[in-house]
Amino acid sequence: MNRPLLSIAFIGCLVLCSCKQVQPPPPPSVQVNLYSVKAQRVTYYDRYTATTVALNQVNLLPEVQGYITGIFFKEGSRVKRGQKLYDIDRRIYEDNYNTAAANVKVAEGNLKQAQQDADRYQYLNNNKAVAKQLYDHAMIALENSKNAYQSTLEALKTATTNLAYSTITAPFDGTIGFSQVKLGDLVTVGQTVLITISSDDPMGVDFLINEKQLSFFSNLKNTVHQSVDSLFTLILPDNSLYSYIGKLSVIDRAVNPQTGSIRVRLLFRNPKTSLRAGMSCVVRVHNQELTAQLVIPNKAVVEEMGEYFVYVAKDSVMNTDDKSGEQSAAKRDPRLFAFQKKVQLGAVLGPNVIIKDGIKEGDNIVADGIQSLHNGSPITPSSDRSLRQAGKGSGNRRNSQ
Repeated sequence: MNRPLLSIAFIGCLVLCSCKQVQPPPPPSVQVNLYSVKAQRVTYYDRYTATTVALNQVNLLPEVQGYITGIFFKEGSRVKRGQKLYDIDRRIYEDNYNTAAANVKVAEGNLKQAQQDADRYQYLNNNKAVAKQLYDHAMIALENSKNAYQSTLEALKTATTNLAYSTITAPFDGTIGFSQVKLGDLVTVGQTVLITISSDDPMGVDFLINEKQLSFFSNLKNTVHQSVDSLFTLILPDNSLYSYIGKLSVIDRAVNPQTGSIRVRLLFRNPKTSLRAGMSCVVRVHNQELTAQLVIPNKAVVEEMGEYFVYVAKDSVMNTDDKSGEQSAAKRDPRLFAFQKKVQLGAVLGPNVIIKDGIKEGDNIVADGIQSLHNGSPITPSSDRSLRQAGKGSGNRRNSQ
C-alpha cells in the first residue's frame, strides 16, 4: 500500500519541478581589446580634389588674311611676351603701307599749297583787292586739303596696323601648344585658330568647398599673417608632394544653389612648368585646430545606415545613470559591458580617426572583436595591456601626404 503512495508522490514532485521556469544561462562574454581614449595634439590635412588652371589662356586668331609664310617657335615651348610666332604673307600689306605713306606726302604737299593760296587771298581780301568769290574758293580749297590730308593719315594708320598684324607675336609670357596651321596654309580673319597659349607662372589651382566651410576660407583670405606654415600644399597626380606652397587668391562670387558648393582658387609658383593646365591633383589644407583632439583607431568605428558608432566599455555597477538597457544589464551581471555610442567623425589620420563628439577623454572603447558585439554585450579584455592610448604611435603627420 505504501509503494503506490510513494510513486504518486514522486510523480507529483516531477510534475512540480517541470512546471518551474528554467532560467537561461547568462550570455557568454566576448573577448575584446580595449583602447583608452586620450586627447592629444595632432596635425592633419583636409583634402580636396582640384584642377590646375591657367590664369591667362587665349586662342590666337589672325587679324589679317593671307598665307602663312613663317613659323618661328618650337611647339610646347615657353615664349616671352612680344616674341615672334608667325608671319602672314606681308607683301600686299607692305605695298599698302608704302602706297598710304606716299599718299600722305602728296596730301601734305597739296595742303601746303592750299595754305599759301589761302594766306595770299586773306591778305588781298583784307585790303579789298580781290573778288569775294575768289577768296571764298581759296578758303574752301584749304579746308578740303586739310580733310584730305587727315584722310591719308588714317589710311596710313590702317596700313601700318595691317602690316603689324601680319606678324603674330605672343601676348604674354606662357607656354604654347601644337600649331594648328602649317607653312602655306591660308588663314581667315577671326576664324582660323593658329595656336593656344596659356600663362604658367603662377599657376591657379581650383577646388570646390561646401558652403558650410565658406566662413573658414573667408577668414583665411582676410588674415594677413597666417599662424600655420604650409597652409596649402599640393599632391601631384603621381602622389608626390609639390615643392611650392600655395596662396589663397580668389573665392567665387556665389554658391551653386544646386550643389551647395563654391569654387576657391589658390596660386602656386611654377618656375619649372611642372604644373600644366588641366592637371588633376589634390589640395591639402593644413588644420587650424590648436586644441587637443580625441583620436581612436578607425577599426573601432561601426557604420550603420550612414551613422557612426563605437562600443564603450563600462562597469555596469558603476554606471547606474545610464539608459534603461544599461540598467537592466547591471542588474543581471556586474561585469564589463559594451554599449553603443553614436559619434561624429573628423579627419582620418591613416589608421586612426578624430572624434568630434559622442565620447570623452578617459572612455575605454572596443577596438577588436566588435563584429561579435551588440548593445549591452558582456565583454572581457584580452589583457591588461589592451588598455592603452588610442592612436599611440601615429605621431605628428604634418609631413605625411
